[in-house]
Amino acid sequence: MARLVSSALQAAAPQALLCVNNIEVVYDEIVLVLRGLSLEVPKGAIVALLGANGAGKSTTLKAISGLLKSEDGLITRGDITFQGGSIASEEPDAIVRRGVLQVMEGRRIIADMSVIENLRVGAFTRTDGAAAVREDIERVYTYFPRLKERTGLAGYLSGGEQQMLAIGRALMARPRLILMDEPSMGLSPMLVKEVFSIIGRLNQELGVTILIVEQNARLALQIASYGYIMEHGKVVLDGTSQALAANEDVKEFYLGGAEVRRSFKNLKSFKRRKRWL
Repeated sequence: MARLVSSALQAAAPQALLCVNNIEVVYDEIVLVLRGLSLEVPKGAIVALLGANGAGKSTTLKAISGLLKSEDGLITRGDITFQGGSIASEEPDAIVRRGVLQVMEGRRIIADMSVIENLRVGAFTRTDGAAAVREDIERVYTYFPRLKERTGLAGYLSGGEQQMLAIGRALMARPRLILMDEPSMGLSPMLVKEVFSIIGRLNQELGVTILIVEQNARLALQIASYGYIMEHGKVVLDGTSQALAANEDVKEFYLGGAEVRRSFKNLKSFKRRKRWL
């Protein structure tokens, strides 16, 4: 049975930009990774998708962006709609043309191309001419001025600069929805704050809708308006960011609110504390 979306989210967004409806995903025709997952992303919002490693967060993003096929993954049940139309069976380039971009975990910039060449690659689906592309490159530089100073190969950029380039490259496609997979990975705390500040600005100033997967749950909930928590391939808890941040179980398991246990003998009771399991 499809998971019912909470009345709070429905009130905030009568018509979702993105709707994932009870999907199942299988890898290699054997491994069931997503088990009836449902979520919604309202237009203009930042929504956080949280959970432990292996919960299925990255698989969820790849199901939305159409990248499952490259890893022998397949949506075997359910549907994904964007702006009211199904995208579950579309190819990745068609999904990009619809306005859905994924910023991959680990940045995935093209190391042997320059910064500006990477940005131009982000505009490969556009047909509005070179002048418009140049204009958008300058707009990217207003959010990431450090990139304008880097004229060499992208492979020589620092980790933070590569993350900025990956986000800037996604912006070049003029997306309606950006899927961000672990944007804080491998960055120093100072750079994490800078990147997340820019993500908030992109949402507020450009109106870009964002679905963000992030291990740093505390930081993700600070910029998101709504959040979903995944366990074992399904959503087990969702709510406003304020409600999730105040939830005692979320505090203990995802926000570092519990005292570290020094023994495994109480592991069973520790798991049982998760009321959603």
